[in-house]
Amino acid sequence: MGDDPISTVDMTGRDRLTRMADFLFEVSMLRRTPRTGYQFLGSGSENVAEHSFGTAMIGYTLARMAGADEGKTVLLCLFHDVHEARTGDFNYVAKLYNTHDSRRALADGLKGTGMSGPVLKLHDELEEALSLEARLAQDADQLDLMVNLKELLDLGNPYARKWMDCAVERLRTPQGRELAKAIMTTDHTDWWFLGPDACWWERKNGKE
Repeated sequence: MGDDPISTVDMTGRDRLTRMADFLFEVSMLRRTPRTGYQFLGSGSENVAEHSFGTAMIGYTLARMAGADEGKTVLLCLFHDVHEARTGDFNYVAKLYNTHDSRRALADGLKGTGMSGPVLKLHDELEEALSLEARLAQDADQLDLMVNLKELLDLGNPYARKWMDCAVERLRTPQGRELAKAIMTTDHTDWWFLGPDACWWERKNGKE
């Protein structure tokens, strides 16, 4: 049946709402799918769902900076690693020796949901990287990594600097490079101390 908009039952006999529920459970697997590069870095950890959330937030930020389509950029970010619920995460070393079909994995997960057309279109747009939104989404992917790396660098992992430098080289847009510079030069704890009233810290135990 595929994603025939008229039919409500797919070839397995599961109706569309059930297939949507299947897909949501599949996406939930990303919460338990680790990003594997951190084992090489020696510190830090993250799952794919956490990474996708951070990427989407950064994608929205970049789209605002660039005057791009915010909604499309966020959707490109949200769906960019959904296939990893089936394939797992391949870090840069693993990719030297392994291949996976991200489009096939995503297509199989979407079968019968009625969402294949628009979501696979997002996948293809991101892979082709011809649109501004796709390039911003790809930069958001790298910048989310850089946010984590800057935290690890501030906490004493010297190797995080090498990874950050490599991530900068992968950026595609002026907005991505501009935001990367700010990330690399900002202490990751500063936001915590930037309340509206600096004296709050002196009154934190109820002192007047």
